[in-house]
Amino acid sequence: MLTVHHLNNSRSQRVLWLLEELGLPYEVKHYQRDAKTSLAPPELRQVHPLGKSPVITDGGLTVAESGAILEYLVDRYGNGRLKPTGEQELLHYRYFMHFAEGSAMPPLLMKLVFNKVKRAPAPFFVKPIAKAIADKVLGSFVQPNIDAQLKFLEAELTARPWFAGTEFSAADVQMSFPVEAAAARGGAMDSYPKLREFLDRIHARPAYKRALERGGPYSLMS
Repeated sequence: MLTVHHLNNSRSQRVLWLLEELGLPYEVKHYQRDAKTSLAPPELRQVHPLGKSPVITDGGLTVAESGAILEYLVDRYGNGRLKPTGEQELLHYRYFMHFAEGSAMPPLLMKLVFNKVKRAPAPFFVKPIAKAIADKVLGSFVQPNIDAQLKFLEAELTARPWFAGTEFSAADVQMSFPVEAAAARGGAMDSYPKLREFLDRIHARPAYKRALERGGPYSLMS
C-alpha cells in the first residue's frame, strides 16, 4: 500500500492530488508543523534522514522530493496517463517538472524568508537596518525575478492550455505549488489572466478537491 507522509501546508499536497488523479489507493500519515517555527516535526526523520515532506513509502521503497515522487507514480502506475508522448510535449513536460522547484520556487522562498526578517522581533536599533536590507534585496533581486518568471509562465499558458501541451499532465500538478505560492505571496494574479485561469481550472478538478479532503486545510500565505 502506498503511504503519503503528509505535512500540512506543504508540497505533499501535490502528491495527494496526483494519486487522486490516477485513482490509486493510498494511506495518509499526517504530520503537523511546529506552531512557532513552522518546521516539520522530528518524527519525519524516521521516514527519511532529512525529515522533510513530501515522502512516500511503497512497500519497501522510500521516495522523496516532489518531482521524483510524481515521476515515480506516473511511470510505475500511470499506464500512460498524465505524461505526454509527443516529442515537443515531452520536452515541455520534463522542463516544467524540474522548473517548478529548480527555478520557480527559490525566489518565492526568498520572498517568504525576507518578509519574515522584516517582521521578526529585534532590538529597536537593529530592526530598521534589518528591514532596509530586506527591502533592498526584495526590491532589487527577489521581486524582479518573480515578475520575470510570472511573465514567462503567462506566455507559456498563452501558447497552450496546459504547461506540457493541450492535455492536463503531471507537469501541471508539479507547477501548481509555485503558481499557488506566487498568488498567495502577492503575485498580483490580476495581471496574469492565464495563470489565474490555470488556478481556477485546477481548483475545480474533482481530484484536487478530493485531495484537499484527504490532506486537510491548505494555505500558502506567508
